[in-house]
Amino acid sequence: MGQEIGSDTFTADDFARFSQRLELETRHARETFAHGRFSNEGWVAGFELEAWLVDEHFFPVPRNVAFLEQLGNPLVVEELSRFNVEINGTAQRLCGTALSQLERELVLTWQQCMEVARDQGTVLAAIGTLPTVRERDLSLASMSPRKRYVALNRQILKLRGGRPVTLEVSGIDRLSTTHDDIMLEAATTSFQVHLQTPASEVVRTYNAAQILAAPLVALAANSPFLFEHALWHETRIPLFEQAVDCCDPEHLEQRRVTFGSDYLAADPMDYFAENFSLYPVLLPYDEHQPADRYAHLRLHNGTIWRWNRMLVGFDENEVPHLRVEQRVLPAGPSIIDMIANAAFFYGLARVFAGQSIAPESRLPFATARANFYDCARYGLEAQVAWLDGNRRRVDDLLLQELLPLAGEGLTDLGLAAADIRRYLDVVEGRLRSGQNGAVWQLAHHAKYRDFQRLTADYLELQRQLTPVHEWPI
Repeated sequence: MGQEIGSDTFTADDFARFSQRLELETRHARETFAHGRFSNEGWVAGFELEAWLVDEHFFPVPRNVAFLEQLGNPLVVEELSRFNVEINGTAQRLCGTALSQLERELVLTWQQCMEVARDQGTVLAAIGTLPTVRERDLSLASMSPRKRYVALNRQILKLRGGRPVTLEVSGIDRLSTTHDDIMLEAATTSFQVHLQTPASEVVRTYNAAQILAAPLVALAANSPFLFEHALWHETRIPLFEQAVDCCDPEHLEQRRVTFGSDYLAADPMDYFAENFSLYPVLLPYDEHQPADRYAHLRLHNGTIWRWNRMLVGFDENEVPHLRVEQRVLPAGPSIIDMIANAAFFYGLARVFAGQSIAPESRLPFATARANFYDCARYGLEAQVAWLDGNRRRVDDLLLQELLPLAGEGLTDLGLAAADIRRYLDVVEGRLRSGQNGAVWQLAHHAKYRDFQRLTADYLELQRQLTPVHEWPI
């Protein structure tokens, strides 16, 4: 959920000053891009993995403060709730053995986390939504002790006019509930994949990420249950969108979690201009930094959770760069599954961004958005409209068309042939078996009708580091 702030209470003057600084930085960023001063270095990969701490009964356990103190690893930080942590990967230039280096580092960090969790009588779980999470687990008592989270909760509820958060999801079952705060969001953990590209290619890459969100979420779905209800194959999508919904019902274009309003055109700074013009400021904390650090632009951007998000960062020489954060992938089921999902995205993004006829010119944005929600709901069984104007099952599209293209893109990036085979073989195995995390969870529950056993078996198989298509029921 982003960087810490220095205060959790704000005045009208704070909002006015922040808006002035945000406007200045948004204008500065546009001018900087126009003069070619964003980095044209690129094709750098990274990730953030959100995970759960669970107890011996497989319920969330709010102990991340003690866990992080004992762990002492700067790559692992707290999240919104006390039962979540975030594991970060060291950025890798996308060439050679970058993919296996990402996997190797994540395995080492994960094993270190598991050892500390075991010392504290807990276990770490990477899963989109924990099947055993209860509504009472998602309370302010479980919020991590950071001013940012306190302020976010207060400001979102203020924009809602005090209305409780209403969650309505119709899927395999139907769930309807209300909540008094934003803590429902803590039940949505993801594997966020970052892709830094040359500034000259970021618009095409961002648009490719929008088109690819639908097949990616179908391929990786791993969140079919919430509060013992079977809902969407990736229930995390509607849950997150509704958990921090703070817009007026008459202005749905201002939803803070959204697929977005359109593709990007020639100037990627239109993305940040829309942030400024459309979204009310939530955290008006003055960072006291020069305009070329974009501190206010970045803080504001961190309170708008598009499923694909544009980010500004800085390289080792303090040159600003642009990267795309693909947010549709859930945490889990296994480490190799997650790296395979990332590899699949990187390869396809490379191909789509480089095609002579831009794919976004062949697929209306409204169709890309509809594809996304259909794939989140139905997973590998979803029907999608594709670039040729035809509708087809997404599993067939993934296997017959997108898998070979991903291989071409990874080869073009200069990734090691052994790595390409390793990760795309995982994707192919998942598609030929028809078993991703959501399918496995649904089949397991259909057989045993026991969420504790489901979670226990899931964690045991996850510990073995084998891909989900090999998991027995």
